[in-house]
Amino acid sequence: MNSPVNEEVQALMEAAHDRAAKALDLTCTGPLAWGFLGVTLGRRAEGRWLRVSRTAKRNAGRKAGEGIVGASELVPDGVPRPHLYAVHDWTDGEWAFESEVLDYLTQPIVSPDRADIDHDPGLPDEWWADLRQALALLAGAEGVKATVRDGWIERAFPQFLGIPAPAKVERVTGHGDLHWGNLTAAPLCLLDWERWGRVPFGYDAGLLHANSLLVPDVAARIRKEFAPTLDTPAGRIGELAALAEMLQAVARGWYPDLAPHLVARAEALTGMSPPVPVHSEVSA
Repeated sequence: MNSPVNEEVQALMEAAHDRAAKALDLTCTGPLAWGFLGVTLGRRAEGRWLRVSRTAKRNAGRKAGEGIVGASELVPDGVPRPHLYAVHDWTDGEWAFESEVLDYLTQPIVSPDRADIDHDPGLPDEWWADLRQALALLAGAEGVKATVRDGWIERAFPQFLGIPAPAKVERVTGHGDLHWGNLTAAPLCLLDWERWGRVPFGYDAGLLHANSLLVPDVAARIRKEFAPTLDTPAGRIGELAALAEMLQAVARGWYPDLAPHLVARAEALTGMSPPVPVHSEVSA
């Protein structure tokens, strides 16, 4: 989805991927697939997919019920996602590395190079029905991690939306990173389960909607498909949480094309102009 930041990161991650492949007795072929800022690297491994990620050594160790391993244990089989076959983790110097062997998917990712979209991908009605069903099944699963934490919401609503934080946030189990870079075209498959957990009701649909605002027809389709969620007080809070997160990214220099649409959507929901200047580099 992205290229590594520099040659040092590239060499580090390619060596880590080679190490994981050797440990798991896999032969990798085909092009390298880089994740955000070179934090992840994936490649076809025979009939599977080998994905390697890195984090600071102090964060080493998978937490029970979280991430892709937790999803493989707790998320219903009816939620379409790559099957997990094996993991291999290690630490080296200042880094901790995690690797997973997953299904190799033949259907394309809807937006392989960015989280948002700038054109209508033309997804069939069956795809939208499958997405609704997947999120409904997921909502009832046991979730361990609190994604989009209450403490962040308390700070982010005033800072990025210009409104007080809600007194109560209704939560369900959700994907936590539902954007177009994490969805395949038909047949539907949900990718990247690092953030899944207990999310604000409406957050997943709200985040996908926010990443669709450059294409009004697709945004309108999401509002229609998920009206029973988004057109409720709790769902509105979830969508606002997604918008606050996106506006935080805008404040850090991301999404320059999408930024004015995010501002307009937030203002339409709250009646307040978000206080964070578009293109601001200020960190939250």
